[in-house]
Amino acid sequence: MVSLLVSFTLTPTMSARLLARETAHGAARSGFQTRIESLYSRLLAGALRWRWAVLLLGVVTIVASAPAYRAVRQEYLPTDVDEAEFEINVTAPEGASLAAMDEVVRQVEHELASVRGVRTLQTNVGGSFLGQVNQASMYVRIAPHGSRRFSLERLLEETLHGRPWGAFEGNYSQRDVMSEMRRKLARFPELRCSVRNAPSFNIGGGNSEIDFSILGPDLLALARHAEALRVRSKDLGIIDADTTLKLDKPELRAVVDRERAADMGVAVSDVSSALRLMVGGEERVTRYRDRSLDEDYDVELRLERTDRSTAEGVEELWVPSADGDLVRLDEVARLEPSIAASRIDRMDRQRQVSLRAQIAPGYGLADRIQALRDAVRAMDLSPEYSTRVSGRGRELERTFREFLWAFLLSFVLMYVILAAQFESLVHPFTILLSLPLSVPFALFSLWATGNTLNLYSALGILVLFGVVKKNAILQIDHTNQLRERGMERRAAILQANRDRLRPILMTTLTLVAGMLPLWLGSGPGAEERRSVAVVVIGGQSLALLLTLVLTPVVYETLDDLGGLLRRRRSVPVAVPAASPETSEVGA
Repeated sequence: MVSLLVSFTLTPTMSARLLARETAHGAARSGFQTRIESLYSRLLAGALRWRWAVLLLGVVTIVASAPAYRAVRQEYLPTDVDEAEFEINVTAPEGASLAAMDEVVRQVEHELASVRGVRTLQTNVGGSFLGQVNQASMYVRIAPHGSRRFSLERLLEETLHGRPWGAFEGNYSQRDVMSEMRRKLARFPELRCSVRNAPSFNIGGGNSEIDFSILGPDLLALARHAEALRVRSKDLGIIDADTTLKLDKPELRAVVDRERAADMGVAVSDVSSALRLMVGGEERVTRYRDRSLDEDYDVELRLERTDRSTAEGVEELWVPSADGDLVRLDEVARLEPSIAASRIDRMDRQRQVSLRAQIAPGYGLADRIQALRDAVRAMDLSPEYSTRVSGRGRELERTFREFLWAFLLSFVLMYVILAAQFESLVHPFTILLSLPLSVPFALFSLWATGNTLNLYSALGILVLFGVVKKNAILQIDHTNQLRERGMERRAAILQANRDRLRPILMTTLTLVAGMLPLWLGSGPGAEERRSVAVVVIGGQSLALLLTLVLTPVVYETLDDLGGLLRRRRSVPVAVPAASPETSEVGA
């Protein structure tokens, strides 16, 4: 809105004051611009003669959007981002003590510290939100981006030191460091490790790129299905896979001999209460007030560690009977070692197990989720088991559906506005035809540069729509003006497009030049911003020639079809000739 106000007020005022008189009246063009206009005029004249071939080329280009969409990797947010920092999660088998975990993590730190570029390793053991001591998290900081990646600043610095080739030597990325760390962590097969970028923002489901859940009633079956997927993870193009359901937590189960307990007057509830109090502990049996500090404290009741740390010690515990006597636990129950789930998650009132993993290089989030779905479908699960996508995968599917509606609504609103401005239902269609022509070129640009279709590049496509249609508006509007002045249609098309070639090229080149710093920029997080520039530059530049030729061809074709329909409506109705007798009577 501000630029519209400026174009109506400041721009004409400055033009009247600053432009030279001969420039204001118009000067003959010469040189390179004239040669471009002459070449374009010959190309457009040939396209109008062979317009059905040009229309076929346009249809093929639009249809190419489908394979181009499938070829481009899709994800919610760019994952291959070099910010010189990332995270490592380490999970040991259940039952590992804090001391054992500390010893193992120190060995892991020693291995990882030898990787090139590592500057900082900060480790936290047993500090997860579930308070599990068998988990550790590491924050890794590597060398700054400018010292290990090529950039103009680094080239200038090396040039000042007399060795410009140094800017191209020894370069490595954050992904290289992460891959090297995965190879180091593979030396600890008993650990499950995950190396991943620090998330830009938390959208739920953990920080993993893939959060794929299986829901069902049976824990053993869920664990079996999830483990089968985890084993196949490398074949499915995912790495660092782990499951949330692990049936490896050691425990002792007290199996009560109910007949013997009944004979001795011991209730099962008394056995469980006694074990809970003596082994598990009662968190609050009373309150203690320290008058010197004026503070209250909860008093916890629990046996000493020496009396509850072994199975033999637990079997010697006493439980009450109905007549007030004490009975040893091993007289009414036996202890059996067993394993159980360390955690049980639920979703929609169903038990679930989640497979969380990272995406291997060369793949995208969308196709890996589809690969997981195909793998589950091949497992032929029972009908009571289902799958669910959470985290980034769910946001990816939801966001792309919303963007599809945004694209459709943008088409509708632009058509309504253009129809009102042109007072025509045909010319807006000619203008908006340039939008689907730019989509395959935008997708091809993403594929050719190794970028992905994500939240940022989808926004770039919306920006591209706003720019591309402006060129077609210039072409159609000037053609209509020349025809209103009495110029023949073909001549008006050739003259209008020749006149508007220069502002179209100016708009395109300035847009590309403005986006180049965003495309070529380096530094932390540059990969997130780059996809927007790739879409706009590639889509606008590659589709420019086709839209310059196809828009006039479609304009002439639709004008012919409109004239044909108007002639059919105006054909006179044939009336039978009157007979001579009727004519005489009439006379």
